[in-house]
Amino acid sequence: MAGPLKKLRILDFSTLLPGPFATMCLADLGADVLQIVSGSRLDLADLLPPFIKEAKISSAAAYLRRNKRSMTLNLKDPRAIRIVHQLLAEYDIVVEQFRPGIMAKLGLAYDSLKQINPALIYCSITGYGQTGPLRDRAGHDINYIARSGVASYSGKKDSGPSLLGMQVADVAAGSYNAIIGILAAVAHRHVTGKGQHIDISMTDGMIAFNAVFGAAFLVNGRDIKREGDMLNGGSLYDYYETKDGKHLSVGSIEPQFFANFCNTIGRPDLIASGFAFQDVAKVKGEIRAIIRSKTRAEWMEMFDATDACVEPVMTLSEVFRDSLALERGMVVDVPLTAGGTVRQLANPIKFSETAPEYRQAGAKPGTHTADVLRGLKYTDAEIEEFEKTGLFK
Repeated sequence: MAGPLKKLRILDFSTLLPGPFATMCLADLGADVLQIVSGSRLDLADLLPPFIKEAKISSAAAYLRRNKRSMTLNLKDPRAIRIVHQLLAEYDIVVEQFRPGIMAKLGLAYDSLKQINPALIYCSITGYGQTGPLRDRAGHDINYIARSGVASYSGKKDSGPSLLGMQVADVAAGSYNAIIGILAAVAHRHVTGKGQHIDISMTDGMIAFNAVFGAAFLVNGRDIKREGDMLNGGSLYDYYETKDGKHLSVGSIEPQFFANFCNTIGRPDLIASGFAFQDVAKVKGEIRAIIRSKTRAEWMEMFDATDACVEPVMTLSEVFRDSLALERGMVVDVPLTAGGTVRQLANPIKFSETAPEYRQAGAKPGTHTADVLRGLKYTDAEIEEFEKTGLFK
């Protein structure tokens, strides 16, 4: 059965990670996504190794453009704007990731396009939002995390904030909030027939992720210090190095899990004190020494026999051969346009009736330009003329 979003049609003007990841997820679920890209300005995704030789495309581009068609247009050319207007007869969702005001300069702002299609849903993803003092400022994932407050209580006292290896602001605060916003707007349109503009700020999203500590601050006004709370290193909730230089994650907060943890490491005397000790540094030091006495494999053989909320810190090579990822189907083989397949991360949502589809890996920019124009009733002669006169650059 086709994906649950098979009737959604999306024009995607985004590049880099937040917008493309969001529209890929929607495309996996059946949405028809047409990506509009520049023919002369490479997306960073096109430059990230490794490259898939058969398809002549980077692995990142093949992933982020999965299940999408790609069309090149020079948006500074009035003919391109006319083509976009024609596409709006069928595509009634727009995703864009330019700085505020850029789409307006191109003649593609929401207020302009909704005149053509009043039911248009238009999602703008930026670092700091469409309004406010930082609306025009450039930024990256690390900057949004910094301004959100999250970095102020993450990391260690002696070394300061620590980098997370994945782009949490881009994907979690940007992509997934865009997906939620778009689907909520679709539900609203289904009832009212009206579209709307969705303003996604990745910094707003990160501020909202202060779910526990932010809620507390707004009541008591107290800042959280690094390693100053149960969940940020101020308790035994932490990572511990093993004898072989690997690590365990310990989240044994509840009494029953903590008791199992203490019994497993041979320290039942700690059970009565509970997970959060007054002298956390001293007890943590003792536990670190104990955990360093065995290899990660030795510890996991012991912890697998109990319920203690202890898991190994895995490398990607371990993750993708682990029974959990394999049995949950988190790796899929996706067809390449040039033939063959490429292994990719699967969509994580499991449906009983409308499973995600993996129709094709991403293609090179502009692969479907001529096909799209033919669908708009342009002739081959006109398309050739467009090519000669720079419309696709």
